[in-house]
Amino acid sequence: MIDESALLESKSLRDSVLDRTDVLDRVKALSLLPDGMHVTTAMVAAYFEVSRKAIESLVVDHREEMVTNGYRVLSGTELTSFKEVSGFQSRSRSLALYPRRAVLNVAMLLRDSEVARQVRVYLLDMEYLARTQPVENPAPGNLGDLDDRIDQRITHILGKTVVPMFNALIETAGEHRAELIALRTGVQRIERRLHQHHTRLKRLEGIRDDRPTIGVMAAMDAMNGRTFERHVAKLLIRDGCTNVVVQGGHGDRGVDIIGITADGRRLVVQCKRFAPYLNITSPDVQKFIGAAKVLYSADVALYVATCPFTPEALSIAGEAGITAVHRGVLEEWGAGEPLRILE
Repeated sequence: MIDESALLESKSLRDSVLDRTDVLDRVKALSLLPDGMHVTTAMVAAYFEVSRKAIESLVVDHREEMVTNGYRVLSGTELTSFKEVSGFQSRSRSLALYPRRAVLNVAMLLRDSEVARQVRVYLLDMEYLARTQPVENPAPGNLGDLDDRIDQRITHILGKTVVPMFNALIETAGEHRAELIALRTGVQRIERRLHQHHTRLKRLEGIRDDRPTIGVMAAMDAMNGRTFERHVAKLLIRDGCTNVVVQGGHGDRGVDIIGITADGRRLVVQCKRFAPYLNITSPDVQKFIGAAKVLYSADVALYVATCPFTPEALSIAGEAGITAVHRGVLEEWGAGEPLRILE
């Protein structure tokens, strides 16, 4: 994996990823002028949380590259026409405009900005994910490869056939319901262990082959909010939850996912795909407590986030019986380690 600092030094590397302007909104919302296409110097400075002078100095040092990527300064009749068309109000005699491509260019050149650094990290991670495709039909290898494929096949059968069969039987069972639940739990435990074994093998393979690997969190960071919710739902199903429904959006009453744990408890989940440098705060948790405990009467409530929780938020979550699945726990969960609260 290329280090993000390489973008600061290599123009050819910057040029190769300038089309990925969508990464700007994944790190932080970029406000645009009324024309929906441009931002001003002040707006660029606000986005990267630096001074206006820092942006102006950067443009002076890299003006040719910035102009190539859409940066321009309007004045005279051109500025008047832009104000009339866009509805932008300003008394300035000139106006510097940056399209999204130029803003991304700034992110790859600006050294003293944590936001710019995060854009570079996301940019390279997403570019690597886009270029790396799994092999659909790998060529036959050694016996270790064969065992690995057998483990994957068994895991698939357990998850897609055996567990659903148990779920159907449990729905209609009477006096044998407890026994069936116990058997299903045992099958799910085997499924999880096989999945963990497969994950460890892949990690070792990456070490032996000295090939770059995308981390669990890098993949999640590259998702949008809806895709992240679906991914969390898959993790819940992997850990034995049933009746899992992703309902994020308008009308979800403050809960993104609902379901039933393997032992029959009512489950609700809130998902937040935030940048790693942000935090889940106490008001965020308090809002979820009301939805989880009052509206849904949940037995198990998970607050899953791609970022840390503030100490106060963790304290409130613990007191209210909310399981805070912060970035560190989420990485382990995504790598195959089941959540204890679901066992």
